[in-house]
Amino acid sequence: MLVVTGGAGFIGSNLVRALNAAGRSDILVVDDLRDAHKVLNLSDCRIAEYLDMHDFLSRITAGQDLAPKLEGIFHLGACTDTTEWDGRLMMRANYEYSKQVLQYATACKVPLVYASSASVYGAGREFRVSEECERPINVYAFSKLMFDRHVRKVAASFRAPVVGLRYFNVYGPGEAHKGKMASVIHHFNEQLKRGDEVRLFTGSDGYADGGQLRDFIHVDDIVAVNLWALERGGKSGIFNVGTGQARSFNDVANAVLKWHGRGQISYIPFPAHLQGSYQSYTRADLSGLHAAGYSASFIPIEAGVPRYLDAVATV
Repeated sequence: MLVVTGGAGFIGSNLVRALNAAGRSDILVVDDLRDAHKVLNLSDCRIAEYLDMHDFLSRITAGQDLAPKLEGIFHLGACTDTTEWDGRLMMRANYEYSKQVLQYATACKVPLVYASSASVYGAGREFRVSEECERPINVYAFSKLMFDRHVRKVAASFRAPVVGLRYFNVYGPGEAHKGKMASVIHHFNEQLKRGDEVRLFTGSDGYADGGQLRDFIHVDDIVAVNLWALERGGKSGIFNVGTGQARSFNDVANAVLKWHGRGQISYIPFPAHLQGSYQSYTRADLSGLHAAGYSASFIPIEAGVPRYLDAVATV
């Protein structure tokens, strides 16, 4: 059996669907369904069992068996709201919870693949998996970095591979329930459903209007790296997962406009509450991932945006 925490969420449900496509349905999904809208992400999936995250946490802290044969854990469950400033909530959900999952995986001698985040790099210009590049600028990023640091600290105790994946800006089907934290592609698409313009931020940190640069990666690529990380065996490690390309919000908006065949871009003032806690530039350094043996190419936005919009248009 495989465990997928956050399995009803955006990336988790896409991972479950990919496992189904590979012939696996012996999957235990763990999630928090207080927002039950995201259960729709699993409506076409086959799973063996579901556990509420609190019940799951109680069972693993008690050392109970989850299945006769547990083969691995994908730990994607987290509070992903980068604008949340309740530090106690964030550290419980992203740090303490993750430590318990790691301890359980280590005790059971099963591989763990977990979601970290490119937010740990903050406002820097280098995105290497190196402590000198890690400068979080919000509590979400801090919670993710603290777990990465914990993983590094206890690495000698691992009895199976532990792989952390630092996701850059992920987009794709299944993210609608995330609301304000959904990708800009989702928001641009929704704006064009209601009107004839997409709204981007004016310039910040020296960038022109809509010129801020991010590494946008399709969820299919994220899923592919997760499956590779579990299947590869071998050494533990923390890896960036992005395309290795920095693209402007203008580029992304134009890809959405092209798919719709209409519309225009307008610019709104950069929000005051994001000043000092916003990444205006990201670009994954993929040298570590490539050195570990991952060689598949990544989907550029010119192909990824229409793939995404085609998929949601048929739902």
